[in-house]
Amino acid sequence: MTHWGPVLLTPERTRFRLWAPDRDAVTLEIDGAAPVAMAREADGWFAVEAAAGAGTRYRFRLDADLAVPDPASRGQSGGVHGWSVVVDPGTYRWQTDDWRGRPWEEAVIQEVHVGTLGGFAGVAETLPALADLGITAIELMPVNAFGGTRNWGYDGVLPFAPAESYGTPDDLKALIDRAHGLGLMVFLDVVYNHFGPDGNYLGAYAAGFFDAEVHTPWGGAVAVETPAVHAFFRENASMWLNDYRFDGLRFDAVHAIGNADFLDQLAGELRAATGPDRHVHLVLENEHNDADRLSPARYDAQWNDDFHNVLHVLLTGETSGYYADFAERPAERLARCLGEGFIYQGEGSPNHDGKPRGTPSAHLPPTAFVSFLQNHDQIGNRAMGERLTLLADPAKLRAATALLLLSPQIPLLFMGDEHGSQSPFLFFTDFHDDLADAVREGRRREFAQFAAFADPAARARIPDPNAEATFAQSRAMPGRSADAWRALYAQLLALRRDVIVPRLKGAQAIGAEAVGEGAVTARWRMGDGATLTLAINLADQPAAFPEMADPLFALGEAGSPGSFGAWIDR
Repeated sequence: MTHWGPVLLTPERTRFRLWAPDRDAVTLEIDGAAPVAMAREADGWFAVEAAAGAGTRYRFRLDADLAVPDPASRGQSGGVHGWSVVVDPGTYRWQTDDWRGRPWEEAVIQEVHVGTLGGFAGVAETLPALADLGITAIELMPVNAFGGTRNWGYDGVLPFAPAESYGTPDDLKALIDRAHGLGLMVFLDVVYNHFGPDGNYLGAYAAGFFDAEVHTPWGGAVAVETPAVHAFFRENASMWLNDYRFDGLRFDAVHAIGNADFLDQLAGELRAATGPDRHVHLVLENEHNDADRLSPARYDAQWNDDFHNVLHVLLTGETSGYYADFAERPAERLARCLGEGFIYQGEGSPNHDGKPRGTPSAHLPPTAFVSFLQNHDQIGNRAMGERLTLLADPAKLRAATALLLLSPQIPLLFMGDEHGSQSPFLFFTDFHDDLADAVREGRRREFAQFAAFADPAARARIPDPNAEATFAQSRAMPGRSADAWRALYAQLLALRRDVIVPRLKGAQAIGAEAVGEGAVTARWRMGDGATLTLAINLADQPAAFPEMADPLFALGEAGSPGSFGAWIDR
């Protein structure tokens, strides 16, 4: 039995349920009809059946002064403070019923923000060009309802309801349907570690949804060990995978959940719910670098921040903040990343006050790691939202791009990378009044520790998250060298498709070493027995590259600054 959200029993009748253990009474209000008292059930649940078909607007009345939306609303009317809407999940007529997904080894992922692309319909229009380029999957930043009409994605409060400003539930299904028709997988980023600050009413009737003893940087931690809370997130994930037919989920910042048993149980439940006939991929973001969570029965892969962080140091020379963890011997750290996956595997992390971070990962296949040069966090969490096209030497950035796309780790791009975008991607919201002021000033205080923003006048130049112009600037526009960047991506992705991907299953690293201050050589035994060798030099001095004839791909003179080489020994 579904615990959360409305269930259509007939076209004109719906069962409603709400977990409200802190309340003695709850009333169902249906727009245009008389209120209906809900029956109290065991364990804090309230339920009632009522005459209500798809499209019916409803909410829950807690007392004379407070009516709240359904926390498991499948659709909203009037925003996160408005009415919830009954949605019939069976109305959409799928055109790609035979789609079963693609193997994980084939994944080349582009992360996209739905709002900056014009909603679900706008994203759908971009898909043919991505498929032609060689992208095999898109990953949508969170799409669930948030306060206001624009948000960078991580302030959602109604996890089951697609944001109204993006489109309807059927619009989202149409986007996924079109992607599948083009051979593209679609992943969704889900946030189960916190709720946003505007429109989260759970504390008014279910304080036990949160753990009073644990806090995250974004608010109270969720009490996932509570059965009703566990069910909430299990049913949410299952809805995205089954009702919407997403090909996989990326779980945001699970280190802030801090419960490995919950993660493992959730993975098992989702794999049982989707069955063996589909390729469904589950990916973690986990600052703890916990290799034990990564296995075919649990999670396919983890976003490898270590890959990004050490390459960012090598490309830009920046060593402040969390980049301090990668400032010393960055070439050796990159070699470890290519050869073993995680850089931090239990060593003390300066950014974590010297506390150990990570577990051994050398036994894992390279496909257990999702690598990237940029993503929403690494751009949007910069004060001015700059991309690497503005921060790095172009030749070195091209070499790093080749490393990303030809490495056996799974590559992830950020929207606009493929045409050399120089547009910022900023942190943007649509809050109002005191909350808007708090977010604006909090954002500016966050950067006071950085030398570039120590002066209050410099901090005042940080874009206001709530200004519409901040959102408008975050649309990825082609850069001045768009054609050249697109040609490079097309060439590299074709090589990956034809030469790397067929050999990926069963691949294992066999060695990586620093061969200069910013130069590394790495080798993998591929699944067919061939050896893949990659060499890169991101230093300003020449380095010694392997002497190999007929490279698969090369940039620059071998070993020169900004050079890259790839060889296959069959």
